[in-house]
Amino acid sequence: MYFELNEEHHLIRESAREFARSLFDGVIERDEKALFPFEQVKQMGQLGFMGMMVDERYQGAGMDTLAYVLAIEEISKVDASVGVIMSAHNSLVLFGLQAFGTEEQKERFLPPLATGEKLGAFALSEPEAGSDATSQHTTAQDLGDHYLVNGTKNWITNGGNADVYLVIAQTYPEKGHRGINALILEKGMAGFTVGPKENKLGIRSSDTHSLLFNDVKVPKSNRIGEDGFGFKFAMKTLDGGRIGIAAQALGIAAGAYELALAYAKERKTFGKPISEHQAIQFKLADMELEIEAARLLTYKAAWLKDHGKPYGKEAAMAKLFASEVAMRTTIEAVQIHGGYGYVKEYHVERLMRDAKITQIYEGTSEIQRLVIAREILK
Repeated sequence: MYFELNEEHHLIRESAREFARSLFDGVIERDEKALFPFEQVKQMGQLGFMGMMVDERYQGAGMDTLAYVLAIEEISKVDASVGVIMSAHNSLVLFGLQAFGTEEQKERFLPPLATGEKLGAFALSEPEAGSDATSQHTTAQDLGDHYLVNGTKNWITNGGNADVYLVIAQTYPEKGHRGINALILEKGMAGFTVGPKENKLGIRSSDTHSLLFNDVKVPKSNRIGEDGFGFKFAMKTLDGGRIGIAAQALGIAAGAYELALAYAKERKTFGKPISEHQAIQFKLADMELEIEAARLLTYKAAWLKDHGKPYGKEAAMAKLFASEVAMRTTIEAVQIHGGYGYVKEYHVERLMRDAKITQIYEGTSEIQRLVIAREILK
């Protein structure tokens, strides 16, 4: 299968690449101080990156998944924190709202989210429900015209700065995963509070929080889909989200490779650039090989989604492979840099720290293997 980029794809990639260049200024400080990139997120809204796949009638950019992947890849080469803010907002919030929301929900929530005026967050994980997403302890009690939400969510990307939250909660415990609902909550609802920000290893300028719900009254009109659709909604949303994380991991790997390649051409040992030593050449060759393979897997998953074909297995494969390539590539990039790779000035140590989370969130590598195995054994 040959993926030929059209003119719009080339324009999007170049626009994202140009924006990514501006991220170099301040990226080390944002990482060290865990500063949320407010100005950069605002700029992404102005560039159309915060509503890439949203239909134009809801003020989105109306682009396809491949264009979205190209943008995330370029941005994540420089700052994976900015990349994941964009990814969670687009893949986990806007996709779900547009695909499964009512017309009233779409008209109300999509325009401000698609333009970047507001930020979205997706709340599935809990203290006792990470990989086992069926074990939801957050409850949404049905009280006629509204739900009463109680519980805690963990590890929520954009958790502290979001305005709109898609929350997965259990309404009918006796029905198991068929009793789960997906609800739209908004910042400022009575009883809804945000916990302290997590102090993380990587993607440090992306804010990650717990969310606390204490008798939060949510109108029935804020439920997405039919009663009990919540778990299916979450799984369908995560399929698309995995393509976004694959693109983020791909960008991290490609960014580290580009830095290592440039450094290898400049750094000299024994009277010649280290790029002329076979040991370094083999590292660079393996990095390029694996990145290109990850790119093809990611682009294929995006292509399948855009053409209305099943893509769950391919999204899992892309996310699994790209995340592991990101980890291997960044480790080798640090090695090629030697001692300089261990200091913040050369960026690769940050990329290595950022890479690790791509093997964990939106489904661990172990869960991706489980998804793939279930698909091939059907």
